[in-house]
Amino acid sequence: MSVRQKGLLGACSAFLALTGLVAGSFGSWQAVANSKPNGKQTTLLAQTTQKSLTIVFPSRSDSTDLQTKANAVAAFLSKEVGMPVEALVGDDTAAVEALRGDKADVAFLSSRPALKAEQLANARLYLAEVRPTYSGKYTYNSVFVVPKDSSLKTLTSGKDTLEQLRGKKMAFTSPTSGSGFIFPVGEMVKQKLVPNRDRLDGFFSQVSYGGNYSKALQAVLRGQADVAAVSEYALNPPYITEAEKNQLRVLYKIPGVPAHGVAIDDDVPTPTRDKIITAMLKLNEPQNNQMLRNLYNSTELVKVDHEAHLKPIREALTNAGVEP
Repeated sequence: MSVRQKGLLGACSAFLALTGLVAGSFGSWQAVANSKPNGKQTTLLAQTTQKSLTIVFPSRSDSTDLQTKANAVAAFLSKEVGMPVEALVGDDTAAVEALRGDKADVAFLSSRPALKAEQLANARLYLAEVRPTYSGKYTYNSVFVVPKDSSLKTLTSGKDTLEQLRGKKMAFTSPTSGSGFIFPVGEMVKQKLVPNRDRLDGFFSQVSYGGNYSKALQAVLRGQADVAAVSEYALNPPYITEAEKNQLRVLYKIPGVPAHGVAIDDDVPTPTRDKIITAMLKLNEPQNNQMLRNLYNSTELVKVDHEAHLKPIREALTNAGVEP
């Protein structure tokens, strides 16, 4: 990769070290749609041809039997681009490491890992996912959620609305969650309610982390927290039931959270990259669309500009004082 080509010996050593790291991160990743007997065909010099592709599909809380579904997509893409395509399943961290370590060419990534992939592997987002539960088509809201009968009100001023949370019990999703922590905290810093993410205890009477959207919302439903920060789509099954949804309401929303997307490594030749994008967009066609929906409940892939799409998460990270 262009950002890492600093000498044959150093690059080879780094590659060998990362190979062990990535294999450990993925665990048993042997199931493939089209096996590649010689592994990924790469070179430490300028790459002009591509013999095969490896795509990482990160596991998500609402995805089941992902390897089988990823294999189906990989088999489809293999026919479209005219070369073997391997499907690997891991988490976002493993996906980024695979891109950095020349073990993958493409990865489905959420916005913050996409920034890390840019930083470490010079990969860029070319496509974003669309879901019917996203209010902005390929962006969605980060929301503060309270019980339906809460005395907290949505006021004209965003600052006044959030000021009501002073002294309340707060349930964030996790310290690494974009919509469940980074955007909410970034908004509170922007509104000058807290100076940074390390001073939350001085504003809230209690700060907890659910670990995922469902648990953060359950904390509110059970009276363990007064408010939770989650993605807007978490107010739907499978995260909570319809009955539970009816017991909650959105107090405040922060728009523009970038949807998950498809990142392509910079060492993939331009003609091959264009073929990948064209092939993936064919997943939008009616006869192929179920394969896309099966992955992450997305209904469509759309082209996006890397910088414009990720600008909101960059700003939220800066406001919250969190490294990408």
